[in-house]
Amino acid sequence: MKKVITYGTYDLFHEGHYNLLKNAKALGDYLIVGVTSDYFDKSRGKFNVRDSLMQRIDNVRATGFADEIVVEEYFGQKIDDIKRFNVDIFTVGSDWEGYFDYLNEYCAVHYLPRTQGISSTQIRNADNVRLGIIGNELILDRFLDESKFVSGIDVVGGFAEVDSIDGDFKSSQFDALTKYADIDALFDDVDAVYINIPLSRRDAYIEKALAAKKHVLTEFPFSSDTKNTIRLIEKAKTSGLVLMEGLKTAYTPAFSKLIAMARSGQIGKIFNIEANFTQVLGDGLENQVRIAGGSILSLAAYPLLAIFKLLGFDYNRVDFISHKVDDIDILSKINFIYDDAMASATVAINAKAEGDLVISGSKGYIYVPAPWWKTEFFELRFEDVNLNRKYFYKFEGEGLRYELVEFLKCIRENSESFLMSHQDTIEEVRVLDKFLSNENVIII
Repeated sequence: MKKVITYGTYDLFHEGHYNLLKNAKALGDYLIVGVTSDYFDKSRGKFNVRDSLMQRIDNVRATGFADEIVVEEYFGQKIDDIKRFNVDIFTVGSDWEGYFDYLNEYCAVHYLPRTQGISSTQIRNADNVRLGIIGNELILDRFLDESKFVSGIDVVGGFAEVDSIDGDFKSSQFDALTKYADIDALFDDVDAVYINIPLSRRDAYIEKALAAKKHVLTEFPFSSDTKNTIRLIEKAKTSGLVLMEGLKTAYTPAFSKLIAMARSGQIGKIFNIEANFTQVLGDGLENQVRIAGGSILSLAAYPLLAIFKLLGFDYNRVDFISHKVDDIDILSKINFIYDDAMASATVAINAKAEGDLVISGSKGYIYVPAPWWKTEFFELRFEDVNLNRKYFYKFEGEGLRYELVEFLKCIRENSESFLMSHQDTIEEVRVLDKFLSNENVIII
């Protein structure tokens, strides 16, 4: 019996996929089809797969050509599978011509002609979201660089206020965009906007975008006003619009795995969380204060995300201790008391501490080294060190591509993100609001 194996994502299953599988089956007697997992696709830089793994497997199975289906989960698996299944022929589409010649050492390699005029990428791009940019802060450079890795989005142009941002802190790529002098003209040409202006003016532009019936992705923190945040979220819901906070950690693969692992009971009941995020901004301090404010407004969103995802919102008390210089909180601690747990966060914009995350439980603890907000690795640690386990996940680029993928997904599905829900945003803002209202704040 001649065995044939082929691999693919098979997203948005189409005639080209069907023809390739049909031709692959004709090469032998038994066809094995490898369908790539969601995580493996992302590790290869494929961030915009629409269909779930189970849907893609079902679509392959429905053709009737596959005698066996396996899930491809790691680099090098092709060699392992060829050996394991005693494969005679490896085959893929001709667009990979020459790329898999190294497999000739293990079996015959055959490149099949592709069906012309159709591809998953073409189908995805047929309904691209037209995105407008509001603001020209330095983070825009990273955003635009990351957007190149996400298909299904077209950056149309940008609008920025005339202000006094120092040249060192302006986006170097904004001038290359089509510039709109009038924000309403930008709204006329786009489906959605990305807002990266200072926090003090962010709410106003979110409201303008929602009034113009545009989906909104905004930089963190979303706001510092709880009532306004609730009002804007309700407005988005009523209008059927996506309103999402761009807190990148929430959307990264490793963070969601970390949260699931911690809440699964493997370290027992969670008793304490310590999450730190500190920076020494030096010459950039004044600019950061201009954009957001002190340490709480600038950085607290990250540890609050971890604390709320793990312990929920039903805390009894939150206290703040801040060291201020010229009325700016340079370093702050946030302490939460729950009925049966506690949490603390240290944030700083001009002081340094170890930026790790520790989740303590009744059986063990999870350690995430700095920078934990770019989680690539975490470890479960126990009293018996022989039980310790390490987990590794690839973190691509600056991480902004993950939030863009989620934003597009929510637009297409007309849904709210469960990775960073509206309630997550509201509760984050509520804490910031408490600090600004001087509720349980100690200044040193």
